This record gives sequence, structure tokens and C-alpha cells, in this order.
Amino acid sequence: MTVAERRTAFVPELLGRSDYAIIGEIVEPRSQVLDLGCGEGELLEWLAANKGVEARGVELSGAKVQRAIARGVSAHQGDIDEGLADYPSGTFDYVILSQTLQETHQPRQVLREMLRVGRRAIVAFPNFGHWRMRLSMLVSGRAPKTKLFPYEWYDSPNIHILTVLDFEALAAIEGLTIERRYFLSGHRKVTRMPNLLAEVAVFLVSKR
Repeated sequence: MTVAERRTAFVPELLGRSDYAIIGEIVEPRSQVLDLGCGEGELLEWLAANKGVEARGVELSGAKVQRAIARGVSAHQGDIDEGLADYPSGTFDYVILSQTLQETHQPRQVLREMLRVGRRAIVAFPNFGHWRMRLSMLVSGRAPKTKLFPYEWYDSPNIHILTVLDFEALAAIEGLTIERRYFLSGHRKVTRMPNLLAEVAVFLVSKR
């Protein structure tokens, strides 16, 4: 690989995460953004400061909501599995769900609600089909533990683990258009065999 190719393959970090860097690249300036599972509001704070977006967040943890508000982020406590009834249809340009889809009880309904209240959805998730996951299960014969999935099976927040192919199949079933897709392995973009080689996937989807 040439030096130029290595440079184009490199993905910078944003707030310590490569998927945030991709999301920051996707979101257009001065858009309306809702972040589901916004944590302490770091991403929304960055988007407001650097992209001039009107940012709002939903987070299950009350303590994290308070820290997000302290950052100046408009956030409220809520369970995204219970829907987004507080928001009318078409309120947002982008609805973000970053590495949270696998933790929801009703991922299909969550995705539908995202695309009810938003024109586009940005979904990032750890890829359970990555070769390290496969190898860990093959060698140990137990539920795999890796850097992206560090939990024991009995205390993992991940309820519905999925792969790149799983998400693409769901998008097809739901009749969604995949406008963009990014596959990451650490700080590198994966361009071949993403279901095997990508650690994290980021999709931009919309309704047809």
C-alpha cells in the first residue's frame, strides 16, 4: 500500500471514537439533529459547536442527562424502546443511534420511529460478524469476549447482536434506502468483505 493509500484509509477520531468522526462527516451544517442514547451529550455538543446544528438528545440515564444539560445540550430522560411520541413526524433532518441499536428491546420499531421523526437515520453498531468474534467462539466454545464485546454473557447490555449482513437484510425488509455505508476497523476504512473484516459499521438510511 502506498503512503497516499494509507492516508486515505486513515479515519480520525472524534471524541475518542472513529464512528463519531464518520457521523460528524455525514451531518450537514445547520441541520436539526436528534441523538438517541446521547450519553453525556459529547457528540451533540461537538455538532452544535462545529456544524451549527440544532441538537437534542434522549438518554435513559438520569445522571447522564444532567451532565449533558450541563454541557449546554438540550436532552431529556427517556426510553427509546417506548417510542418517540414527544416528537411529531418529520421533525429532524438526522436521527442518530450510535452503538445502541444492539441494546434495544425492539430494534425494528426503534428504526421505524427514527425514520418517522427524521428524514434520515444514522445507525452505527459493532459488527458481531467480525473475524475476532468468530474466532473467539470457535476456539473457546463460549460466548465471545473481545474489545468491542467485553462483557460476560450474563451481564452484557447487548440484547440483539447483529452483523453487517443482518442490518442490510433488515433495511431491505423495511424498504429502506441505504444512502451511504462506512465500515471501520480501528482507524481504517474497510473496503472489502466488511461482514468479516469490519469492527464497526455506520449506515445512513432513509425511507424509499
